[in-house]
Amino acid sequence: MRRELHQPASVTPLRPAVDIRAKRPAVVQSVLSRDTLRKAMRLIALLAIDAASVYAAIFTALALKAAWLGTFTPGWHAHQAREIAPFTILVVLLNFGRMGLYGRRTERPGLGKIVTGLFQVMVFAMVFVLINGQREQFSSYYIFYGSVIVGVVYIGLLRLAYETSSARLLKSSGQQRRAILVGTSQHSDAVAAALSEDVDSAIQVTGILTTDVGDVRPQRARSLGVAADLPALLSAGNIDEVIITDPAFPEEQALEIVDQAHRLGIAVRVAPSTMEILVHRAEFLPGQTVPLFELKPPVSEGLDFAIKRTFDLLVSSAILVVLSPLLLMIAAAVRFTSSGPVVYRSRRPGVGGVPFDCLKFRTMYEDADVRQHELEELNEAGGAIFKMRNDPRVTPIGRMLRRLSLDELLQLINVLRGEMSLVGPRPLPQRDYDRLEEWHKKRYLVLPGVTGLWQVSGRSDLDFDDMVRLDFLYLERWSVSLDMSILVKTIPAVFGRRGAF
Repeated sequence: MRRELHQPASVTPLRPAVDIRAKRPAVVQSVLSRDTLRKAMRLIALLAIDAASVYAAIFTALALKAAWLGTFTPGWHAHQAREIAPFTILVVLLNFGRMGLYGRRTERPGLGKIVTGLFQVMVFAMVFVLINGQREQFSSYYIFYGSVIVGVVYIGLLRLAYETSSARLLKSSGQQRRAILVGTSQHSDAVAAALSEDVDSAIQVTGILTTDVGDVRPQRARSLGVAADLPALLSAGNIDEVIITDPAFPEEQALEIVDQAHRLGIAVRVAPSTMEILVHRAEFLPGQTVPLFELKPPVSEGLDFAIKRTFDLLVSSAILVVLSPLLLMIAAAVRFTSSGPVVYRSRRPGVGGVPFDCLKFRTMYEDADVRQHELEELNEAGGAIFKMRNDPRVTPIGRMLRRLSLDELLQLINVLRGEMSLVGPRPLPQRDYDRLEEWHKKRYLVLPGVTGLWQVSGRSDLDFDDMVRLDFLYLERWSVSLDMSILVKTIPAVFGRRGAF
């Protein structure tokens, strides 16, 4: 029987309803509203960050080249940067605004869009210089691509610092967006867990409305009833956002929720289904009685593969050189704390299911593989994968390496050998691969990765099917900028130790 909430129809709204679809409020009202002040402060902060970063990037690019040539003069290069910066800053800010990089926190794109935006500005600036006959003012094209590379670093780091600090400020001041999750307990629990683990999240989960048949209660957040109770909760006026967590949520019911929420000025967000992810790549086939869309396989080939492989080789080589002292220390720690080889070769299916030796620092005792079957009933992960938080086969030093994912650094050698990519679906052990359903195996159409969307979206806290959907999302949206974004986000995800065991 459905449990009724104590929200009668006569509940007095805590705030006036403002239909999202209605016209904007009058100028005076808008200027005086607290929301407008917050928007203005956000815009000023982001514009200042981007403008300062562009100037600093140009100066740094000039200084690095001059230092390499032994001709660095701080005053002269600062003067050069001041001559170039105003035009560049204007174009960058306008382009970023066009791309939505000054929008609300929940809608702002990430590092991928920043890389794309700066690259577009670089191309525009080069064309502008050529058309206006100013080529002789530049000894080379280095200032263009050099500034872009440094600009990505500056803007990315400063925006990350802004996002982190402002999110924590909003959280500490109780200004988080209050959200209700609607869907099955399983999907809602997964979303609630991811949001609760993210210390910088600007969303506070108020509760969950379930669509389960029977008395199924969520575990990660307070149960507020069932989906039919949503109108009363929205009318109470203390909710900022509704998140539909179930990809299979009934369409008719979803449309009703969207209409009710928008009339009250409340945003609605929906978790994408696998089909919604796939349709972004659909190709229309004309001449059919029924309009049809063909879904092309997302295999990286040709120029795409060449770009990705070049990126993998350059970045993995640089990381191995920089981290070589750390790798030697880890090898010594593994060697002298337990018996067995330093390197563990895990035979795993790779692209197309072809097996390869996935390299890792050994984190378990020598008899770990033999004892696997004894622990199957203690598996704490859903789906095909095997995970235990307190696996007795893991050595003390291995536990620390796993928590920080340091045991996987040797997979950079797999990247150099062409068996893996820096970013992609994580390769599963043969034991897990044998338990996959056929639709899961689409993730093996591309090279497996050292890191991926799993690692930056909850790690081991995610349900296995959700992990596979993230792999699908990566396959459909791949770009070098997406790879860079995932690599940057992997660092705080690892050191934050979210869901790692």
